[in-house]
Amino acid sequence: MLRLVLTAMGLLLTTGAAMATSPTPADFGEAFCRASLDGDMSPIEDALSPTLSVIVVDAWAKSDALQAAAPDEKPPLGDGLPWRSWQDYADGCDVGAIESNADTAKVEISYSFTSDSSANYSDRLNLIKTDKGWVLDDIEYDTGDTLRTSLAASFADQPIK
Repeated sequence: MLRLVLTAMGLLLTTGAAMATSPTPADFGEAFCRASLDGDMSPIEDALSPTLSVIVVDAWAKSDALQAAAPDEKPPLGDGLPWRSWQDYADGCDVGAIESNADTAKVEISYSFTSDSSANYSDRLNLIKTDKGWVLDDIEYDTGDTLRTSLAASFADQPIK
């Protein structure tokens, strides 16, 4: 429960600051890659659309409740949010093609593996523009799923808002 409150407060208090640093979709993509390579997605978690923020807070609350009910079992978000198609650490991350209009953008994020280039893949960030900058509204995985559908499937018996 404490994580839910802190996450909600963090989303409310820091979203403006994070968004101000992403004036363009390319900037957001670069910030996403930096966060991914650093293994700290909190700057991105602070730059979610209002709708995605609600979904994420709800998913964390449900995952935490399942963990409390069965402490010996790994909860759905035991490895954190599924920020990319595959949770294996990619040692390369680059911004690829960007498609945008005034209000939305799709930013390709290309992940690479020095040890095995056949494992390289790309996801797409779906961004929306707010009065403070670009924010993440969803991620289209290389697998065809999305962040939203992945979270919903993780809690099929407890639908996410």
